[in-house]
Amino acid sequence: MAGSHRRCCFIAPHILEAIAASEAVTREVREAAQKSLDTTKSVLVNRKVGIAAANAAAAPSPPPHHGIVPPHVLQSISSSETAGPVARASAQQTLLSSKAVKDARAAHEESAAAAPLPRQLSRKIYDCKESEELLTNMARGEGSARISDRSINNAYDGLGIVYDFYYNVFGRNSVDNKGLELIGNVHYQPDDAPAGYDNAYWDGGQMVFGDGDGEIFGDFTDSLDVLAHELTHGVTQYTAKLEYEDQAGALNESMSDVFACMCEQWWFGQTADEGDWLLGQGLLSMLRRGPALRSLKAPGTAYRNDPILGTDPQPSHMSGFVKTSDDSGGVHVNSGIPNRAFYLAATGLGGFSWDKAGQIWYKTLNDPTIPTKCTFKEFADLTIKQAIALYGAGAATTVRSAWVGVGVLP
Repeated sequence: MAGSHRRCCFIAPHILEAIAASEAVTREVREAAQKSLDTTKSVLVNRKVGIAAANAAAAPSPPPHHGIVPPHVLQSISSSETAGPVARASAQQTLLSSKAVKDARAAHEESAAAAPLPRQLSRKIYDCKESEELLTNMARGEGSARISDRSINNAYDGLGIVYDFYYNVFGRNSVDNKGLELIGNVHYQPDDAPAGYDNAYWDGGQMVFGDGDGEIFGDFTDSLDVLAHELTHGVTQYTAKLEYEDQAGALNESMSDVFACMCEQWWFGQTADEGDWLLGQGLLSMLRRGPALRSLKAPGTAYRNDPILGTDPQPSHMSGFVKTSDDSGGVHVNSGIPNRAFYLAATGLGGFSWDKAGQIWYKTLNDPTIPTKCTFKEFADLTIKQAIALYGAGAATTVRSAWVGVGVLP
C-alpha cells in the first residue's frame, strides 16, 4: 500500500487560508499556516490520485461462481421425461452439488461471523524531532513504559483508545479488521516551517502529528477526536473506499467526523443527548479556547465572526450545498449535511449514539453495494435499508426523518 499517496488532513484548507490571511496573528503564525496549507493541498491532491489507484487495484472480486446454468433449469432437466437418463442424472447431481456448496459457504460465513476476533492491539510511536523524517526514531512500542515526552504518550494512549472503541463497539480488529499495526509519528514539521505543523494526517498506513504553532493550535496529539477522525479515514479506506471528491468525498469526511464524535462519547460514557457534538475544541491553544472547528449538531455555528478563523462555512441543509472546485469539491464544507443527519438520527433513536445509529452507519460503511462515488441520497437509502434489517420499521422511520431534515430525501 502506497501510504504516501493516501493522506487526509484534519484541519480543512479554508481554516488554514483564513489564518494565513489574518492580520490578527503574528507573521510567524501566518507563515506557519501557509506552510501547513501548502503541505495540506499537496497531500490532498496525492490522496485523491492515490485513492483512485487503490480502488482500482482493490476492485471487488467477482462473486463466487455459482454455475452458469441456473438451478431452475437444472431442476427442469432432472425431472424432464424428454431428456435422457444420463442427462437427468447429471443435472440432478449438479443441482445437489451446487446446493451442497451453497450450504457449506453459508455455514462457513455464519461461523466466521459468530467467532470473536482476537484482540491484536500493536502500537509504535516515532519521534520526528521537528523534521519531515518518518519512521526513523522509535520512541515507544507496544507494552513499553511511559516516557517523559507527553506527545509520544498521548499518541500511544490515543491510538489505543480508538482501537478499543472499534473493537468493543463494532468488533473491528484495528483499521483493516486484520490487526493492522497502529503507527504514529509525532513532532512532525515541514522543512523551513517557522513554527510547528498545523495539522495531522493519516497517509494510508500511519498517523502523522504536528505540534501546532502554539498560538492558534496546540499539540495535535492532545485531541482524541483528531486520532479517531484520521483512523476512521483508514476504516473507510478498507471498507467503502469512498472517492475523495464531491458528495462521496464529503461522506468520507463525514464518516470520520461521525465516528470521532461517537468515540469521544463512548470514552466519556455520554448519551447522544449529553454529547456536545463538537470537534477540534480541544485542539485550539489555551489562547484560543472557546470556538470549535466543526459542529455536528449545528453545522455552521462552530465559530462565528472570529477575527482569525472567520465564520464556519458548513451548511446544515442541502439548500446550502456548496458547489466548488476547491477542496476536492468542498469535502470539508459539505460534510456538514450528512453530519447533521447522523446527529438527528442518533438523538432521535436515543440512548448512546453507538448503540443504534452507530451500528446502522457502520453496517452501511461495510455494505458491499455502496458505490465509491456514492451520493448523499444513495448513502441515505442504504442507512434506511440497514435500519430496517437491524432494528425494524420504527428505526428506519427515524433515520429517514433525519435525512429529510437535512434536505437529502423529500
